[in-house]
Amino acid sequence: MDNQTRAWKDAIYEHFGRIGKALSSPRRLEILDLLSQGSKTVETLAKEAGMSIANVSQHLQTLLQARLVQFEKQGTYAVYRLSNEKISTLLLLIQELGEELLAEIRVLRDEFLVNRDLFEPITLDELKTRMDMDEVYLIDVRPKEEFEYGHIPGAFSIPVKELADHLSSIDTNRPVVAYCRGRYCMYAVEAVEMLREHGFHAIRMDEGVREWKQEPLH
Repeated sequence: MDNQTRAWKDAIYEHFGRIGKALSSPRRLEILDLLSQGSKTVETLAKEAGMSIANVSQHLQTLLQARLVQFEKQGTYAVYRLSNEKISTLLLLIQELGEELLAEIRVLRDEFLVNRDLFEPITLDELKTRMDMDEVYLIDVRPKEEFEYGHIPGAFSIPVKELADHLSSIDTNRPVVAYCRGRYCMYAVEAVEMLREHGFHAIRMDEGVREWKQEPLH
């Protein structure tokens, strides 16, 4: 390989490395995961990620430099979003690969959910079949703005924080399926627990709207 070719390849992989470096932070991965649910302000990201506004801002600057996010000013607020829809697919593949390669992820996930979910979560394929037959009542328990950004067709928006006030409006003649942001979001777990405490036949779905849009990933 001549020097010119070597320099060209080094430059190419250096730019690929910019994306890798940006993705190397657990906090930045979480921020991207949150943004995959819709556009958010720095303040909202800080609240949902349990971080200070200053730390979120620093992580967003790194993501901006790698061109993974964009922002626009809305009054005094900066509203961030993913720069490309393929980033959402990339995040799902990272999670999927992580569970396949790293037993620690599966152990942590199973340990947290043990005794909190008495039934196996419903799969996407099963949900589609049962929705076609009008056999389930599907609720999206994410914040309303995320529902408005995108949701599974046929779902009703009942944010988990408002669920207790809307129990009387839920169809009791069908099993209730709750979904949220995906496999590492606990909103659906909390919703199912509350629903079962009030006598509902409630089932959690592991996947969220991103997986619904992306399927099949294989």
